[in-house]
Amino acid sequence: MIWFWGALGFWAAAWAANVAAVRLGLAQHRVGRLGIALLFGVTLLVVWEGYVRGFQVSPVILPAPTAIAAKFATSLPTLWADFVQTVVKGALSGFAIGVGAAFVTAIAIDRFPFLQRGLLPIGNFVAALPIVGLAPILVMWFGFDWHSKAAVVVIMVFFPVLVNLVAGLQATERMQRDLMSTWSASYVQSLIKLRLPAAMPFFFNGLKIASTLALIGAIVAEFFGSPIVGMGFRISTEVGRLGLDMVWAEIVVAALAGSALYGLIAFLERRVTFWHPSQRQ
Repeated sequence: MIWFWGALGFWAAAWAANVAAVRLGLAQHRVGRLGIALLFGVTLLVVWEGYVRGFQVSPVILPAPTAIAAKFATSLPTLWADFVQTVVKGALSGFAIGVGAAFVTAIAIDRFPFLQRGLLPIGNFVAALPIVGLAPILVMWFGFDWHSKAAVVVIMVFFPVLVNLVAGLQATERMQRDLMSTWSASYVQSLIKLRLPAAMPFFFNGLKIASTLALIGAIVAEFFGSPIVGMGFRISTEVGRLGLDMVWAEIVVAALAGSALYGLIAFLERRVTFWHPSQRQ
């Protein structure tokens, strides 16, 4: 039990440090906010380690963070191969194709409003299809390699990006559109100079949602058929072998990849929509 009480003591010390940082105003600065977040993460890992060791929890139920880290360090080649297969080939390729298709479709809907009455209901119907029913069908259509996983990702990311971008293209005010008409601006000029800039906050919101769906879709699709590589394949295989430390190592890789993609999108959003009130400090 000494591990458990030691973890509680660390948690109490971290709590006191967090309160002191807030009182000193450190949370108002970026470095202070980063430090508080880092302290929270370290505290979570220490409490987790202390709980598992103090109560002697079976590694089949919950492995300790040190065991997961050791498995991570000794399985880097396998984890890298799974990352390339699932994230790079499956998730990112499907994400790019789905976002591109949604962008073109949203422009078409904005240019020809009658398409909205036909395409959006179809997109809503496809988005409502359960992935556990759709993935096996796409695996049979596109094969067991990454192509079928990319197809699943395309379907999952298409509708969120489409809906957000269509809403953004229609978010301009009537006075702004009338002003563009007064200047005899063509549709393309109005699109580039008015509608697309106004739609960027909506577009990036859709990208953030799609970034998480892409990784989830690629991993889940691998449960229904894949070559002997991939994060979904590895998770399902290791669960059957009770290798929970490897499962958690794959979860760490997925979390890091998802966070990196989300952070990249947020970085681009700050650079592209610097003029928007949500980006002002």
